[in-house]
Amino acid sequence: MSIVGICKKVVHKCIVLGNKIFYRFVPVDDKTVLFIAFHGRGYTDNPKAIHQYMIQNDAFKDYKFIWAIKNKNKKNLDIPDAKVIEYFSFPYFYYLAHSKYWIVNCKLPGYILKKDNQIYLQTWHGTPLKKLAHDIDVPEGTTFYRSQMDAKSMFKTYDIDVARYNYMISPNTFCTKVFPSAFQISKDKLIETGYPRNDILSFVDENRVKEKRALLNIPEDKKIILYAPTWRDNSYVASGYTFELKADFHKWKEKLGNEYVVLFKPHYLIINKYAKDESLDGFLYSIPAENDIAYYYEMADVLVTDYSSVFFDYAILKRPIYFYMYDLEEYANDLRGFYLDIYKDLPGKIYRIEEDMLDSIQKKEFDFEHLKAFNSYFNNKEDGYASKRVVDIVFGE
Repeated sequence: MSIVGICKKVVHKCIVLGNKIFYRFVPVDDKTVLFIAFHGRGYTDNPKAIHQYMIQNDAFKDYKFIWAIKNKNKKNLDIPDAKVIEYFSFPYFYYLAHSKYWIVNCKLPGYILKKDNQIYLQTWHGTPLKKLAHDIDVPEGTTFYRSQMDAKSMFKTYDIDVARYNYMISPNTFCTKVFPSAFQISKDKLIETGYPRNDILSFVDENRVKEKRALLNIPEDKKIILYAPTWRDNSYVASGYTFELKADFHKWKEKLGNEYVVLFKPHYLIINKYAKDESLDGFLYSIPAENDIAYYYEMADVLVTDYSSVFFDYAILKRPIYFYMYDLEEYANDLRGFYLDIYKDLPGKIYRIEEDMLDSIQKKEFDFEHLKAFNSYFNNKEDGYASKRVVDIVFGE
């Protein structure tokens, strides 16, 4: 083991030991709620939606809401009716010990301790197309993440966290079916409620859409294509995951530029930046990878993606979805594999060749009846009231 590896192991043991001692002396407050989204990345996703629902509800007017944000001073986020603390700081560990409720959308590290009288709601962050956790069937010797973790260690990170859950949100019938095997979780801990973050998609506000378009200076006469590819497990450098762009936006402009503009939004894990091309000004709008993609859904008239789970959420809007999967064999065979039969179950057609997809978008070729059938199974709980259902269950007790 390297010097760095030894140091990390020592630090980890010190944190665990310190936690065990510290937790004994910190009382739990029944009206304090701690929110964590993507390990402190921001004010976003299901935890944000639940928080916003609670602060608008008089039943929680005397509750204290805590948000753990990484680099909080630099981000300077405006989070209403909440105390913002630095992720992985002393206050962070204090409020982990002090808060009755944890509302989290990602795996918490193994060194985190939870008391018997604390409630941990795991919201998770998407309906999976790609296989998850224990459902990943890989050859011996396969490693995961940039840390090169082996399969056994990867499975253990899930097992440790799942053992702490009091509740885990299942957004739909499909997830209620696959989560027990993927997470090795008991079905009685799953609450099939829909995703709180998607409530907004059931009540689209056209004035809000106009405001968003105006902020990006998008012409009123143009429709919007949202291009949102995902990350690749096997494409990374020391500092993060990379993505090789396989879209020729000059072709997109030539074919679709009279009617559309494109919002290009990489996955938030992607670290490489894309050089500005002045010849695409007014057609291509590059959105920073760290931005919350959910903000852009209701603006978009069309979604183009690959293997990202964003299509499950976007489908709620009942708008066209096209799948540009230029590396399908490599992705399906060499990475994690799929839960769905992608040729039958996806709410849109798969395209291997860019020009074919652009032709279909131009001709508005899309099967809305198939999308309707998809939503009846994969979005059966998305009616705009998921936040209420979650809060009623978790806080009703």
